[in-house]
Amino acid sequence: MNQRNKEQDSPEINEPLEEIETELPKESILNEDDAAIKASKELDEQKDKYVRLFAEFDNFKRRTAKERIELMQTAGKEVITSLLDILDDCDRAEKQMNTSDDTEQIKQGVQLVFNKLRITLQARGLKPMESIDTDFDVEKHEAITEVPVSENKKDKVVDEIVKGYYLNDKLIRFAKVVVGK
Repeated sequence: MNQRNKEQDSPEINEPLEEIETELPKESILNEDDAAIKASKELDEQKDKYVRLFAEFDNFKRRTAKERIELMQTAGKEVITSLLDILDDCDRAEKQMNTSDDTEQIKQGVQLVFNKLRITLQARGLKPMESIDTDFDVEKHEAITEVPVSENKKDKVVDEIVKGYYLNDKLIRFAKVVVGK
């Protein structure tokens, strides 16, 4: 009986619980929907910005690659153009050598062409390396052979077989030299 009394005292245990309704005001539901719509729009805008930025970067890569190829193809154009005048002088000197017997005049003409070539290349940044009577440097010189010399010329460049050159102070060709030993 004791058990039964307890059951009678607490009828809500056997009966289903009433659902607690927590209704949100309609304003907060609208605010949540607005926030979701706003977030969705913002996400779409960010995606659009990302896609545009990616496309712009891709176009930039293609454009710079194309410009680099064009630059490589025409890199020597200025130098070649400046050498065309010298080539014309060489043609005139060759023609003069074929028609003239005055060797002194031919020598002077050829010397003028050589000087013009040197001046043109120096104007473009080419500078010859001075090697004779300097210390042998493996960073600038390539030893072709060694020859016996007096004590004061030991480990110095005695002769230059092929001249070395700098282009805008950067070594572009090693000098091939004879070193004293």
